[in-house]
Amino acid sequence: MRAKASDMHTKDSVKVAVRVRPFNKRERDAGSRCIISLVSTSISIQDPRDCHNRRSFCFDYAYWSHSGFTRDHTGLFVPEEPGGRYADQDSVFQDLGVGILENSLQGYNATLLAYGQTGSGKSYSMVGYGPNKGLVPKLCDRLFEAIRENQENRQCQVFFSMLEIYNEQVVDLLFRGSRTAGGLRVREELQRGFYVEGLRKIPCENALQVEQLMEQGTRTRTTAATQMNANSSRSHMLIILQLKQIFSKESITKQSNINLVDLAGSERQRSSGSEADRLKEGTAINLSLTTLGNVISALADVAVGKKVVHIPYRDSVLTKLLQSALGGNSRTVMIATLSPADICYEESLSTLRYAERAKRIQNRAVVNESPTEQLVKELKAENARLMQKLSRMDQEGRRASDESKELRQLLTQNELQIRAIQTLWEQNLQEALKDWEQQYASITQERRMMQMYPYILNINEDAQLSGVVKLFIQEGDWGIGLCDSSPRSISIKGLGIQERHAVFRNEQRRVTLTPVMGSKVIVNGNTVYETIELQHLDRLILGSNCTYLFVGYPSERGGKDWSRYDYDYFQSELAAAEGIHLGEPNTGSNQTDPSLLAVFYDYIKLMPMVAEANQMSQELSKGVEFKLEIKNLALSDSRGHDLQKDIVVRVTSAGSKQVWMWSKAKFINRKFLMEEVYQHFKAEQPENTRVEGLPAVVLPRDKDPFWDPVEPLLLGSAHLWLQSLAFRIPLEEQLEVLGSEGTEEAILQAQLVPCTFNGLPLGEDDILIDPSEVLGRRLDFQLVLDQCCGVCWIKEARNRGIQIGFRVFDCSEPLYTPAVWHNINPLLDHRVQFTSLQTSQSLLDYLQSSAVVLELWGLQEGCTHMNSSLEAVRMTAEGVFIIDVSGPSQAALLNASATRAAQNPGWY
Repeated sequence: MRAKASDMHTKDSVKVAVRVRPFNKRERDAGSRCIISLVSTSISIQDPRDCHNRRSFCFDYAYWSHSGFTRDHTGLFVPEEPGGRYADQDSVFQDLGVGILENSLQGYNATLLAYGQTGSGKSYSMVGYGPNKGLVPKLCDRLFEAIRENQENRQCQVFFSMLEIYNEQVVDLLFRGSRTAGGLRVREELQRGFYVEGLRKIPCENALQVEQLMEQGTRTRTTAATQMNANSSRSHMLIILQLKQIFSKESITKQSNINLVDLAGSERQRSSGSEADRLKEGTAINLSLTTLGNVISALADVAVGKKVVHIPYRDSVLTKLLQSALGGNSRTVMIATLSPADICYEESLSTLRYAERAKRIQNRAVVNESPTEQLVKELKAENARLMQKLSRMDQEGRRASDESKELRQLLTQNELQIRAIQTLWEQNLQEALKDWEQQYASITQERRMMQMYPYILNINEDAQLSGVVKLFIQEGDWGIGLCDSSPRSISIKGLGIQERHAVFRNEQRRVTLTPVMGSKVIVNGNTVYETIELQHLDRLILGSNCTYLFVGYPSERGGKDWSRYDYDYFQSELAAAEGIHLGEPNTGSNQTDPSLLAVFYDYIKLMPMVAEANQMSQELSKGVEFKLEIKNLALSDSRGHDLQKDIVVRVTSAGSKQVWMWSKAKFINRKFLMEEVYQHFKAEQPENTRVEGLPAVVLPRDKDPFWDPVEPLLLGSAHLWLQSLAFRIPLEEQLEVLGSEGTEEAILQAQLVPCTFNGLPLGEDDILIDPSEVLGRRLDFQLVLDQCCGVCWIKEARNRGIQIGFRVFDCSEPLYTPAVWHNINPLLDHRVQFTSLQTSQSLLDYLQSSAVVLELWGLQEGCTHMNSSLEAVRMTAEGVFIIDVSGPSQAALLNASATRAAQNPGWY
């Protein structure tokens, strides 16, 4: 079934494992179906849009963790039946972790890479939750267990390092002081290869200490993510366990590194239609993953014998640090995690392809010897030779000779060099130990305070970073904000956080919160302007998106389940306060419409991003406002069926009143670019400088992510039902033009006029009692658009205009009225004639059950008009639009229509 752990000692190829996780709540609510199947080490994925399109892959290990499990009395997830196919945390460790541990104990570098889209189960496999420990804690437990069992044969030292790579910058997660601008430097040495200069190494004596260090590192990571306006799914985390073994009997020192790498989420950027706006190719957030893919592809080509001139290790920080893991001195395992849901098909297929390429890489691992230890060993060996030589010279009576003096000087220099190396090592070790003692004291103090005071607990989009930061509210008044110098202040950082943002008061075991004027404070989804008393498990949002859960005094905590208050809960509550919620399930079903659910989750996902974009626009003085809207929320097609709903972002320039409508993908891509501009701007500002009064950041228009060429916008639509035409009865209507969310945008006066072939209106004698009488006969009618009244689009800014667009039956291209500008009640006076030379049953059905959808388009200064394309339009020789081309006589007229249209293109 699976490869044995011992195989890892004899082969240096990268071992690849794939793990399929259970559905999460979002996928279950959406009614997702499983598209992945697994047999032994072979895994297959089916395209949800094509049941015949199935791709299969084979890996070294494959784990089915999707179904067939239960939770025992200790909280462990185990197979429902003994010998069941469910792969629990322990079975994954036995296959992957044991081999990594044994490699390390033998003196080989070992690397474990976790790859997959955000939310696919990387963190669960690597770290785990509660009693279900992941690979990292299990590996640490077994490592120190092995050290204790072999104390007689060797002396062992374990050093722990933890770093993060975000935006091509390296952050030491164990360093608590002020950070170097641009992060730590990555350097290169002939023997060591690439390494991080100044990375802190903490000596560890047991697995508990490693766990506490990981907790401290995660805390630092959370704080950094808040300051950088990021989340951990956009950064890579590296845990490095350095094992140094001294075999005194054999006088051998072995040193090996265990690299545990949690790679950034591998989401794909989507684009559709004319939307060519991608996340900038060189954006550093995705650069490292792209480069890693290029390195893996190049190494895979090398493994199969292809000639590869260049392997791009140097193109990103991540690939520099993983050079030995991927193509050098390391035994490496990759675990790729997958969602089995049909809605994640593209991401899962991409992950499988990525993992398949990695499987072909070959490494050349050798037992390591520390460069420093090697140098000391060489110096000591040289000194031994010098001492022997001096001894012989003393016996020969040549003590005062020049050669003797030279040898003694060389001996002294070597001794000084050895002492300097050892002193520097001990000095660095003492500094690291001192720093860890302070951190450990801080952790111990925090645990005591949790049993004494109420506090606010951070909630992060990444569950791994939630619940890490605890800010205690002791008795008295405590200001919270950017201020960190005041004696009674709680310092937080983030977008929209003021110098003094709000005030907590803890008095007589009651805690109140008072917002400072001008600051944004939200409690349980509602904006707060005055003092409010906080209750246990209240939800706080400070600034744009600093989310915290209030935890009351220990006596108030009881046995309530806190886990339900995750990041999605906060955003759902905020959306509900704005009137956006899932609503009641369909009648007769306990399940919400999956399409509505997908839109709802997109909405709550984008809410904090829109808040952050607005804050960045404000601080950069861009005068651009972003607002979330649900596209087609209240709109329907020509038969009255609901249109597919999606999330769009309405972007408005306060100065020019210009408006853009961005898709979800375009907004996310642009927001990354905004962050680059914002981070650069903040880096140039001195600490504690308020930016509201600063001039706007000026960029070239083609490089400014806030700017775009303006285009016509779809403002809304109205339905003109065609049933009267089946009876040849004229119709005159005043139609309400509704916007995407159901708001009235204008009133449109329109007519349907049955007529003769030359455009004369029919009389009462031409009315049909039975619509079927028109079958096989010619049918002519005119669509008349008289006037549009009370256009809100033009009320907002008089320099705007409108056009009306529509299609009738089988018209291949939409037709548009001429543009009308600067008038709230524009006169359209537009008339178009359509004809069917031999009316078919399908056209008759269309007339009896459908409507012409009249779309109201908004024009603004600088945008081009909507033009009717007449190239594919079918017309009679008289210039009348032909619909319902089904009979032979109609087909015979098409050649003439093309000629007519070419001779008189301006008739319309």
